[in-house]
Amino acid sequence: MKINSTLPLSVMAALMLTTSVQAQTPAKEGTTAARTTNGVANWTTYNADLKGSRYSPLDQVNAGNFSNLEIAWRFKTDILGSRPEYKLESTPLAVDGVIYTTGGTRRAVVALNGATGELLWQFALHEGKRSAESPRALSGRGLSYWTDGTKRRILYVTIGYRLVSLDADTGRPDPEFGVNGVLDLKTDFDQDLGDLDTGEVGVHSAPAVSGNTIIIGAAFREGFTPRTHNNTKGYVRAFDVRTGKRLWTFHTVPKKGEFGYDTWYNNSADINGNTGVWTQVSVDEDLGLAYLAVESPTSDFFGGKRPGPGLFGNSLVAVDLKTGQRRWHFQLIHHEIWDLDNSSAPLLMDVTVDGKPRKVVGLPSKQGFFYVFDRATGVPVWPIKETKVAKGKVPGEWYSPTQPIPSKPPVYSRNGYLESDLIDFTPDLKAKAKELASHYELGPVYTPPIVSTPEKFGVINNWAQGGTNWPGGSFDPETGIAYVYACGTCISSTGLLPPPPGLSDIPLVVGVAGQPVTMIKGPGEGAGADSPPPSAGGGGGGGGPPRLAVDGLPLMKPPYGTISAIDVNNGTIKWQIAHGETPDFVRNHPAIKAIGGIPRTGQATYQIGTLVTKTLVIAGENQFTTTADHPRGAMLRAYDKQSGKEVGAVFMPSTQSGSPMTYMVAGKQYIIVPTSGGNASGEFIAYALPGKK
Repeated sequence: MKINSTLPLSVMAALMLTTSVQAQTPAKEGTTAARTTNGVANWTTYNADLKGSRYSPLDQVNAGNFSNLEIAWRFKTDILGSRPEYKLESTPLAVDGVIYTTGGTRRAVVALNGATGELLWQFALHEGKRSAESPRALSGRGLSYWTDGTKRRILYVTIGYRLVSLDADTGRPDPEFGVNGVLDLKTDFDQDLGDLDTGEVGVHSAPAVSGNTIIIGAAFREGFTPRTHNNTKGYVRAFDVRTGKRLWTFHTVPKKGEFGYDTWYNNSADINGNTGVWTQVSVDEDLGLAYLAVESPTSDFFGGKRPGPGLFGNSLVAVDLKTGQRRWHFQLIHHEIWDLDNSSAPLLMDVTVDGKPRKVVGLPSKQGFFYVFDRATGVPVWPIKETKVAKGKVPGEWYSPTQPIPSKPPVYSRNGYLESDLIDFTPDLKAKAKELASHYELGPVYTPPIVSTPEKFGVINNWAQGGTNWPGGSFDPETGIAYVYACGTCISSTGLLPPPPGLSDIPLVVGVAGQPVTMIKGPGEGAGADSPPPSAGGGGGGGGPPRLAVDGLPLMKPPYGTISAIDVNNGTIKWQIAHGETPDFVRNHPAIKAIGGIPRTGQATYQIGTLVTKTLVIAGENQFTTTADHPRGAMLRAYDKQSGKEVGAVFMPSTQSGSPMTYMVAGKQYIIVPTSGGNASGEFIAYALPGKK
């Protein structure tokens, strides 16, 4: 169905409803036939539950048979848009034998038969310019399910930032919600976006639904060079799931007179934006709290226009589910200038600490810290000490003298880069690495950015993509252990330069001396699944610094990517393994072959999420490799969740690009992996054991 986005919304919705009903009348019969309650285990929210666990107690697939998994069905998303998508990140839902997911460049919603992959219904909005101008395009991360026992609804946010409520059986918009099933999220926002087509805001995460409340965050353009520091503010809102009526708004950038406003010095809260919640929201329904992992304010690497700590930037905030009032907060980074925005869903965990049961909330991070708080009060479970950090010399910047550093658990990912981290497979490689690194600043976490010069191009860091990114972690409620993937070598070089006229009103933006400063893309935009080491970072054009690689090998030594088992009962790391086969360009390098090879390195990516079952931790690879054990492709791997030992692997024709999930229908367990990357467009692949009834 095609909607003219220049029409009034009421007319648009009417057109959409008419064409939707005509196209989808047979859908209910197919969906009802696919639904079953016999031998079913569901996955009803993006993270399996509102606590963010990504856990399922299923154990039909186990260590003894994981390697026997076969592809049960595949669903290609190419038809769900005007062109194929190569960045499929959506995690499907499974409800009584039916799979619901977003997919494709149109961010369409589909319902599939969970046993066969058959398409039951499809819904999409054609939003024209509004979609083309959106800061968060493609299929997004997923959708949400709601039922009162009679009505069943699928809710998702379109590319153009509209909230849509669909009948789960038919795919038809709910006429009682919003305007014929559609709510324009760019309105009733406590701020004026001007032109609704171009006003910068969107979201790619799935809404959080608790009871009759649906919570929506906000996200902005990926990239290091925003057009203005006075960007849209990332307020969080709640709506009635039946009608679309706004229930409350939490101002992530406080308004004058509100708590936190005075932490933005010189009234700078009035002229700065972003500070959204672009990751998943977690909810404790017993406490009546929603947990918001708030990102950084504008801009990522220069904050001179916003002096002061700047609440609620880079904070974990617990708000009342009914009113949106702040109940507690903890700012993880004061005055953020490293693009270490909160990217992971909070994990709500029931554990035993010092012999006492504790209800805690944990937050994985890009900086490799796992922050743990009492989830009712916000008091840290283990001390988090304000620690002195280096002060930079960037003109016009404001620096916080300290940052909060957790005492436990220990850091689980490399979060700064020193000379000791440089590649050292051979003396020659180490010498070349030291020479290359001499053109950059090295330092621990929170080493401040510098102005780029021909002598020092920037600071080598993993700020934007390192540690744990949007897939977040998972949690095993049986043992109290969290499982978290982290990238240890997703490095780049960050330097600052004045922008050319007309690019941005921010005095200093990301750039490299000797190269023109342009609008720089954010992490993952256009990157291939088996890319060699990233460049030094910069605006493009000729000249400039060399790549952050030595003879084609990564500048930093392995592991490139890890999965860590963090015991939240005592704040220790139970085990840590390198996740992913050694990339071909490393394993086959002459220098590596000359020394007889190296242990598995893991893979550098920011797109790996973990799934936990009764006995396993499951995660796929994000790079194509070719070994004696398998043709060119990627592996879906299973680890014993107690020891970290790999207990099985199965071939994937493409790479994991979203987080896996699992469900059961008619007594058979399935595992779905979203895949895409390189030359492979988006596809959902469902695995199951052969012949199992």
